Amino acid sequence: MIIVTGGAGFIGSNIIKALNARGESDILVVDDLTEGHKFTNLVGLSIRDYLDKDEFLHAVVNNRFDHPIEAIFHEGACSTTTEWDGKFMMANNYTYSKALLHYALDHRIPFLYASSAAVYGGNQVFKEALAHEAPLNVYGYSKWQFDQYVRQLLPTVKSQIIGLRYFNVYGPHEAHKGAMASVALHHFKQIHQTGGVKLFAGCDGYGDGEQRRDFIYIDDVVNVNLWLWDHPEISGIFNCGTGASEPFNHIAQAVIKAHGGGDLSYVAFPEHLKGHYQSFTEADISALRSVGYTHAFKTVAEGTALYYQWLKSQC
Repeated sequence: MIIVTGGAGFIGSNIIKALNARGESDILVVDDLTEGHKFTNLVGLSIRDYLDKDEFLHAVVNNRFDHPIEAIFHEGACSTTTEWDGKFMMANNYTYSKALLHYALDHRIPFLYASSAAVYGGNQVFKEALAHEAPLNVYGYSKWQFDQYVRQLLPTVKSQIIGLRYFNVYGPHEAHKGAMASVALHHFKQIHQTGGVKLFAGCDGYGDGEQRRDFIYIDDVVNVNLWLWDHPEISGIFNCGTGASEPFNHIAQAVIKAHGGGDLSYVAFPEHLKGHYQSFTEADISALRSVGYTHAFKTVAEGTALYYQWLKSQC
């Protein structure tokens, strides 16, 4: 059996889709469906069972599983960067993750978990090293602190642990994320509703729409996860980005091109985000390349075109 936490979410559901394509359907989905609209991400997928995240944690603590577990893909987390309830964030993203990690280690189960580029904060170097890590919000801190916990254990572990620091992921099955969905999805909605797209005006020394991010298409994220699972001899914390930053303007231009035309305008940068916003991200993927991952990543133009066609097919 394969366990995917956050399995009804964006990255989790896409991992399950790829596992199904490999012929894997003995999958336990763990999630919190309080936001019930996420169920649509599971429609059409083949799984063994579903468990609420609290029931699952109880089963973990009490070692109540009837089937051997091949791997745990731990994608479940609160990923709202504007959430400032630190007690909730640490319980959900840190304490929960520790309990699951120790279960995996005790049973020598490969454990692949979602970290985040938010651990880097305002740094301009995005390399997996403490010198470059300084989260700007409590979400980033919760992910960073779990990475530190893992780092203490890595030298002595007997089974695989993989932490993937996701950069700006976009693609199918993210609609439930609302305001936290990718700018590509927001632009798709905007251009169909208004005939144009909007971006933030310049800030932190960047021109209008020129804040730069490392945008990675969901299929590439899934490929990295499954490739690493296929190589159980590899453990560590790795950046999961393309290695090339592109401005938000490129996303907007790609959506406008796919749509066949449209206007681009800029709105004032929100006051509440100033000082808590990453204006630049670009993954250093040398560590990932050094362990043998050689696959190419999609550009913004390539990924946005694919995403736009998928979104149109859902209308």
